[in-house]
Amino acid sequence: MDNPPNKTAPHPTGDKNRRRHRVRPAPFQMRVSTKYAPRRPVDGKPMSCTSETSLKPEQLLELYRYLKLTRLVEERLVNLYRQTKIVGGVFRSLGQEATAVGSAYALAPQDFITPLIRDLGAVLVKGIRPRAIFAQYMAKAWGPSGGRDLNIHFGDMAKGFIGPISHLGDMIPVMTGVLLAARMQKKRPVAIAYIGDGGMSTGAFHEGLNFAAVQKLPLLVIAEYNHYAYSTPTSVQTSVRDLAEKAASYNIPAHIVDGNDVIACYEVTKRAADFARRSGGAVLIEAKTYRRKGHAEHDDQRYVPTGEIEWWEKNNDPVDRFELYLLEQKIATKDKLEEITADVLREIEEDCAWAESSPMPDPEQAAYGVFDNNIVPPALRPEFLKS
Repeated sequence: MDNPPNKTAPHPTGDKNRRRHRVRPAPFQMRVSTKYAPRRPVDGKPMSCTSETSLKPEQLLELYRYLKLTRLVEERLVNLYRQTKIVGGVFRSLGQEATAVGSAYALAPQDFITPLIRDLGAVLVKGIRPRAIFAQYMAKAWGPSGGRDLNIHFGDMAKGFIGPISHLGDMIPVMTGVLLAARMQKKRPVAIAYIGDGGMSTGAFHEGLNFAAVQKLPLLVIAEYNHYAYSTPTSVQTSVRDLAEKAASYNIPAHIVDGNDVIACYEVTKRAADFARRSGGAVLIEAKTYRRKGHAEHDDQRYVPTGEIEWWEKNNDPVDRFELYLLEQKIATKDKLEEITADVLREIEEDCAWAESSPMPDPEQAAYGVFDNNIVPPALRPEFLKS
């Protein structure tokens, strides 16, 4: 039998050279910034806000107005709810308003948000008036959805407000679609998708953020660690100590921010938005905060340990902290803060009266605007069913 042809063995020196010049991926590094993370309070000293900010005095006062507007609009909604003028539930952001207000304030006019039910502050910062909120909650004809839906389940594309749906994690992939469409149109907006600690445990959250990371879409995911997913403590439904650790799964940077410090929330979001706008890709921001009210007004919070809510109210209220900062830094006097509050209350009185004067919607109008009626006719009730 013929001997098999000789095969030339690889030259040992050449093989070493090839191994030497092979490009190896950089080792993975956890990228979680804690520059603006919560700090332990000094004994006996009330908590304020970070003094490191690029905001000018007039911007800080505008930020304060949005913070007060958010809290006082929600207080009026609770009053309307107790008067049975609200259709459905009221979902408050009491104790965590700074996260939504500070982060939304850091965006440019062309940028987008998709909030959760507790992110009313972001909606107001984006230019939605309180009258629209009141009319929407009361299901009035003059409301944004004409009585078809409730609370902040509506949107305004012109203002960069993408309305949320109840399946909270699903808004992450929706926003990636918005950003991908913008890229195809040669536009460069940044978008914020808010998510709760419970919503981060859904498949939709993973799929959306994974896609945004791979495509390097300018998506900021703001995870609000408010200690409870409805009535489930965060420690019971996720094994990580910090939600920001989940960014490692997508190789994207993350920040931990004091969610009750409105200035810190602004600064972190501004830096993340600048990074994303420079084609840096997605960023995860975890805001450490606390939900001082139940899931909705009907929730009696019997699952909360005794004294926990009272501690946060006394020691870590975002409005109190910002007021203290403005006074300490001599940016405003007590009279100035009271003047801003009075102006907010006047706006709320006028807008609430306007919303209450709105008629209820014509029942037949519920069939219109659900789909594009240029393509699909309204689903009116057949005549033979009306008798």
